[in-house]
Amino acid sequence: MRTLLSSQNPLLLFQKPSVWNLRSSFTHPTTQQSLTSHPTTSWKLHANAKGFGARNTSPPASLNKSASDDENNNNNNSDEDHLPQVVLERIIVRILVSVGVPLATGIASLHFFGVVKEKQLFDLPLWIPLVTTFLTFGLSAVGIAYGSLSSSWDAEKQGSLLGFEEAKQNWVEIWNEDDG
Repeated sequence: MRTLLSSQNPLLLFQKPSVWNLRSSFTHPTTQQSLTSHPTTSWKLHANAKGFGARNTSPPASLNKSASDDENNNNNNSDEDHLPQVVLERIIVRILVSVGVPLATGIASLHFFGVVKEKQLFDLPLWIPLVTTFLTFGLSAVGIAYGSLSSSWDAEKQGSLLGFEEAKQNWVEIWNEDDG
């Protein structure tokens, strides 16, 4: 470290820097002198990810449509983007179940393993609670995505109990929407 500092100032080779000396011979990058020597840049956020910012739903200018067609098209897009309250409640319930059941199972198994260890009922290897915790809490984290994908997004259709068919259908729909 001394070599790096001394390469800029040869006097530092012969001086021992003091920890208590606040005025050292090298400049800190935030001082006014170093700020004027480097050009200033302004940082801008360029968030173009899906779901961030306003979405341009108007058709390209090359298409000749009347103003009434554009208004009808905008109203239809806002209806398509809006989820009915029944679907939202269905998604929330499915997320709560798919997160809550593995989480409660993991906490209960940790409590069970603690009682077994405390009472010395039998010798339990340490990898069993580790694997059990990893699986149950991991399933709980995956349950957020699965809960929203496995619910039926159609207001009139209830869907199945586990939602495998709905998850397949909604997964394809998400990727088709992203490509289109």
